[in-house]
Amino acid sequence: MDKRIIINADDFGLCDGVNKAVAQAHTAGVLTSTTILANMPAAKDAVKIAKQLPTLGVGVHLNLSTGKPISTDKSVKLLLNKNGELGLPPLKLMLLSSLSNEFRTAIRTELASQIQWVIDNGLTPTHLDSHKHIHTFPAIFHIVCELAKKFHIPAVRFAYEPKQISRPPWPLPSEGGRKRAQKMRTLAKINRIQNANFLKTDALLGIAHTGKIDVNFLRAVSLYNPVATAEIMTHPGFTDGLESGQTRLVHQRKTELDALCSERTKQYFNDAKINLVHFGQL
Repeated sequence: MDKRIIINADDFGLCDGVNKAVAQAHTAGVLTSTTILANMPAAKDAVKIAKQLPTLGVGVHLNLSTGKPISTDKSVKLLLNKNGELGLPPLKLMLLSSLSNEFRTAIRTELASQIQWVIDNGLTPTHLDSHKHIHTFPAIFHIVCELAKKFHIPAVRFAYEPKQISRPPWPLPSEGGRKRAQKMRTLAKINRIQNANFLKTDALLGIAHTGKIDVNFLRAVSLYNPVATAEIMTHPGFTDGLESGQTRLVHQRKTELDALCSERTKQYFNDAKINLVHFGQL
């Protein structure tokens, strides 16, 4: 079975340290894809970097969890905390998006503005995914698929990680990571029933191991990945501009960058005859 793998860096545009790491992981490593946080301070610089890397696939990292909104529409006030920033807890987002049409309108307005910002800045998004996996919430997934169709974006992240990724011979994840992957499997199955048209991969690897991705994990991918087309979710970065209150992944990001640029990693994928691609090449 010919295997294709997309290696995506989330959080492009979060800060200078992440932007530099994404560029390095692509030019000197195995990274093929990234998704941009359009409303974050370093997003403009991320766009400049992306334009210099034509072989890097760039999607949109839809965000309802942090930073100032892009939309100025008054409906978006429903999504803001007392500081005027996006910051509602994921559980509250899930519940309100299921119960309130007014809330869904606010979500649709802000997410559309984020996608439009990326397009207006000269990039053609290869796919959509989201910060903290909020696009997998059923009511929001429906909106994201609508927006993918509207903006002619061919793919949406399928956040399904097979159970065996959390078991030997794979590196063991934390108990919290294992439970997170279990929850995401349930949501992903619902998403597939809702609309499979935009789901272009068979699995997302790295959910259970978020914060623990290293050379050993990537070796396991090369040896034991059970599906034909997979996406690996990574978070490479330098600590420049990173704040612990901004993200739970700080020092781990350098470990992931080193793993993506490791000669051992390159050899593992080469020996396994894995075709490294981005969503625009599927």
